Amino acid sequence: MPDSAISIRRLDSTEAGFREQLAAVLAFEASEDEAIDRAAATILADVKSRGDAAVLEYTNRFDKLAASSLSELELPQAELRAALEQLAPGRRSALQSAADRVRSYHQRQKTECGSDGFLYTEADGTVLGQKVTPLDRVGIYVPGGKAAYPSSVLMNAIPARVAGVHEIVMVVPTPQGIKNPLVLAAAAIAGVDRVFTIGGAQAVGALAYGTQTVPPVDKIVGPGNAYVAAAKRRVFGTVGIDMIAGPSEILVICDGTTDPDWVAMDLFSQAEHDELAQSILLCPDAAYIDRVQASVDRLLPTMPRAGVIRTSLADRGALILVRDMDEACEIANFIAPEHLEISAMDAGKWAAKVRHAGAMFLGRFSSEALGDYCAGPNHVLPTSRTARFSSPLGVYDFQKRSSIIQVSEAGAQVLGRIASELAHGEGLQAHARSAELRLK
Repeated sequence: MPDSAISIRRLDSTEAGFREQLAAVLAFEASEDEAIDRAAATILADVKSRGDAAVLEYTNRFDKLAASSLSELELPQAELRAALEQLAPGRRSALQSAADRVRSYHQRQKTECGSDGFLYTEADGTVLGQKVTPLDRVGIYVPGGKAAYPSSVLMNAIPARVAGVHEIVMVVPTPQGIKNPLVLAAAAIAGVDRVFTIGGAQAVGALAYGTQTVPPVDKIVGPGNAYVAAAKRRVFGTVGIDMIAGPSEILVICDGTTDPDWVAMDLFSQAEHDELAQSILLCPDAAYIDRVQASVDRLLPTMPRAGVIRTSLADRGALILVRDMDEACEIANFIAPEHLEISAMDAGKWAAKVRHAGAMFLGRFSSEALGDYCAGPNHVLPTSRTARFSSPLGVYDFQKRSSIIQVSEAGAQVLGRIASELAHGEGLQAHARSAELRLK
């Protein structure tokens, strides 16, 4: 192997021990560091106890600021609008177009997912149904520091706004006071109500418990570092959370008809996130896999984040030879990837065989990167095989449902006898008597 070649694990589904090898590739322990968890717990307890003072102290320490009050760290709406107005025309147009597409998709989702509730009346006049109401206030955590993610603002805030959430509070760390104008502009476009330049476990605590300045929210969404993840775990129950996200993932199923450079770059697109990201290719054509490997070797040196990509591919990537496309779909269901590209002829045929994936990108022109930014569907997706039981972030995550039960007098005669019988069977006499009192 030449020195420039990238060491990516090669697997063959026909070989003995393949399933064990695949499981080893997929294995990822969130390895919740006890020190991180203890630190997050300490910070949360302090924020709960001291409010503003604790949040201010941790923010000044970790982000190297010198704010004298937490109110100084709330950005006025005028600053958000100014950031939007000062963007270069091309950048502003792209941000607005992405927001429009994300909003349009989630408005359609709201309609199609039964977000208007329902009522129906039974023959005896009993009315049953469901009332759907938006959450009062949500908190959106937007990462800061090493990278800025305006797309994260759009994907978290827009479905909340479409759902009808009354107030959206955003927190974003600004180490050394450096604010990203694109993030602020995205907040303006998405309709965020309040923005605080705080981050870490202290920001999660402020949103969960409320302080003298930061209002308590009903749910916290958005990705963050290990301290943020640990804090979100701990405040769940006091507030709702979206998910505990793991490293980014892409699985590409290819029949060998796509330009191998395209597939190599799609693998790079997730590997560049961080060294723990995962990129896997499933293909029934061994010669094509060799061509993808050659593309990887040739293109990697051109990537600014080549070091991160190289480590990610070497440690957690795989190029897997499968018997056929049917087996590729079977393996995909086992992997349950965050992002699944089906880069093949008649992609819809193969998509019909896939049950578990956060998002599916069908056809050779559907690169995962388009979903990250502007296709429309949400890019906040289940990772680490949780697509087996979880869904993308959506309008439904910012709503709750109340059952409606309006029993008629005639209905009470029937239901009361059923309830009485079952209540006595459970030994709950007050339940039974409550139903019986309404019987004629």
